[in-house]
Amino acid sequence: MSHGRRAVLKAALGLGLWFSCLDSVPARADDARTARPQEGDRFVFPFGDREGQLVTLEDLPLGGPQQLAYPMDPGAKIVRNGSTLNLVALVRFDPAQLTEETRALSAEGVVAYSAVCTHQGCPVSMWQAQAKTLFCACHATQFDPRDHARVVDGPAPRRLPMLPIKLVDGVLTVAGGFTGRVGGERPS
Repeated sequence: MSHGRRAVLKAALGLGLWFSCLDSVPARADDARTARPQEGDRFVFPFGDREGQLVTLEDLPLGGPQQLAYPMDPGAKIVRNGSTLNLVALVRFDPAQLTEETRALSAEGVVAYSAVCTHQGCPVSMWQAQAKTLFCACHATQFDPRDHARVVDGPAPRRLPMLPIKLVDGVLTVAGGFTGRVGGERPS
């Protein structure tokens, strides 16, 4: 295994462990950090050197890969990072590459999806550069972000929920709620 691939797999594993820790913290119903993205929220970097800083169009390379982000209430400056179910994958494409349905919920070719796999709730934190698909490393599900996150391969039973976005004064902004239920399948 190459060092590059090993580093990516270690990062994915670390992100998965980070997700596990966050969800073990009990959430209060009135905690704005756990509330789902709200219309008007902006997107910020979730961790690293730029944690809490706004994600801009310039931060999103045309054609991918994705940038993970959390929504933030711009008035109260509260980052909605109290639940891993709020983590979003932002990807930028030429708008002509998007299906009509996808383009209607995007902004300047930028799409936003839940970064939680619909199979078993693992992080969709990897990118398949050749196919330009979002990738869940847990069970190798691939989603096509140009086609409303259609499942291309793998065991996920449904698309990733899309988060409608718009540009407001040049800033990527939430325009509505997720288009479907966020998270993995519930055991029967």
